[in-house]
Amino acid sequence: MTSTERSIAAAEAHSAHNYHPLPVVVASAEGAWVTDVAGRRYLDMLAGYSALNFGHGNRRLLDAAKAQLERVTLTSRAFHHDRFGDFCTQLAALCGMELVLPMNTGAEAVETAVKTARKWGYQVKGVPDGRAKIIVADHNFHGRTTTIVSFSTDPEARAGFGPYTPGFEIVPYGDLAAMEAALDDHTVAVLLEPIQGEAGVLVPPPGYLAGVRELTRSRNVLFIADEIQSGLGRTGRTFACEHEDVVPDMYVLGKALGGGVVPVSAVVSSREVLGVFAPGEHGSTFGGNPLACAVALEVLAMLRTGEFQQQAMELGEHLHSALGLLVGGGAVDAVRGRGLWAGVDINPSRGTGREISERLMARGVLAKDTHGATIRLAPPLMISKEDLDWGLDQLRGVLEG
Repeated sequence: MTSTERSIAAAEAHSAHNYHPLPVVVASAEGAWVTDVAGRRYLDMLAGYSALNFGHGNRRLLDAAKAQLERVTLTSRAFHHDRFGDFCTQLAALCGMELVLPMNTGAEAVETAVKTARKWGYQVKGVPDGRAKIIVADHNFHGRTTTIVSFSTDPEARAGFGPYTPGFEIVPYGDLAAMEAALDDHTVAVLLEPIQGEAGVLVPPPGYLAGVRELTRSRNVLFIADEIQSGLGRTGRTFACEHEDVVPDMYVLGKALGGGVVPVSAVVSSREVLGVFAPGEHGSTFGGNPLACAVALEVLAMLRTGEFQQQAMELGEHLHSALGLLVGGGAVDAVRGRGLWAGVDINPSRGTGREISERLMARGVLAKDTHGATIRLAPPLMISKEDLDWGLDQLRGVLEG
């Protein structure tokens, strides 16, 4: 057996089947490139589903982590530590908000947002206890906890995990009329991805987010933007909501907030909303730990320069221009996205999304399929134009071969 085969065999023998990874075993990485156990290099065009916006082994992030490792890594929230206040202050400022509630994973942050909205609904809006309703969109992906899959429309994520948590209503994504019809006196929040990532990088119709913002404001309903994948520079702005000049009531953040070094997530909102919690009503042993805060503070410092947002905007225009040329030739049916984020619908005559991903891997490019025929492209924001073009050349070669 090869080293790759041995590693995969060990994983298959002793790990539960929760993912279907490509048959590559990464041993090291730097920037936009990874190297497998056999020494072969690949261009990473997925970037950990946007967790690696700043690239693999980013020196600023590694230095921040190493420095903190020598001092203190965990206190739990039973005690204060000297990085926590700065992290909350700076993240709140980046979001234009007042309070931060840090967690670890994206799913934890979404669960926190759900709890916050319900608590706000009962304590501030006056919804009768146990009657709070949250509106979500079909084809959503907010995580895989039991509550979150309760409002999923993806059979793979949902089937077999009931009984399901009540209190959610699903409406078509991008349909303002359906959203308005679903709003009632018991609605406490609308929870949306500004761009649906797992669904295939679906961008809503122009004016949709602004319309949701207006509807929720007029009905005293919280607008919660899940920017776990779309936020922190991916779309060419700090937040995807900014493309429609929308400021939600609450941001849900994760992935890139930890720079691909440590898991960091957070809910960010106003004092009126996040102020509903009393000590003991919510928490996390690792949430907001010193190591996480140290890394996230460096992430925030990099985002404040605007260089990564600018890179994503400029290279994103180049990416979508190049991908657009593939549409209509029989290989690609459609391309969607914004910034350095694209969903490419492969014509079934050229193979499944999985098959195309495997052929790309054979050419030295790592990407991932979703929903059968779609390839997602989300390279690190620091990728060079030359590397991006090389990756696009490999995609063209796969589709024309």
